[in-house]
Amino acid sequence: MGSQVKTMIFPGSFDPFTLGHMDIAKRARAICDRLVVAVMTNYAKNPFFSPDERIEIVRKSLQDMPDIEVVYAEGLLVELFQKEGACTVVRGIRSESDYRNEAEMLAANKLLYPGFDTILLPCQSTYAYTSSSVVKEVASYGGDISGMIAPCVLDFVQNRIREAKTGSMEGRSS
Repeated sequence: MGSQVKTMIFPGSFDPFTLGHMDIAKRARAICDRLVVAVMTNYAKNPFFSPDERIEIVRKSLQDMPDIEVVYAEGLLVELFQKEGACTVVRGIRSESDYRNEAEMLAANKLLYPGFDTILLPCQSTYAYTSSSVVKEVASYGGDISGMIAPCVLDFVQNRIREAKTGSMEGRSS
């Protein structure tokens, strides 16, 4: 019986990558041979950062774990799943609503590709209320987000908030 590399994909928009995301990546890497973090486009969301910026943020956040691959992917997750030869997708869940959403996504993806599978990792209680949306909201009001993101991400977020505020002020006329 030959040994097969167990590849897992951790997909998300990661806008921005949080400490909760980092925790899931670290835990997922411990249970597979190869982890691919896939920065994906979600057309239902209005991204704060460009795909290139999000890839840079994820790579910097995971710089202490160089064996984790970071890629950008557009299109269907099942296509990336097949391309990478993945055995499963890993997703972090914070709540019952996350579970329901992931169960629906799993069912839809299995219709597209019967070999598709997902592992759900419950988040650490420390990150139960942390999301990319919360990070952006708190930062936009000048709140302390240092406990939600890696230190290397702080400048990215603060600079984007400044740009957004400057841009909105410039757009106003008196």
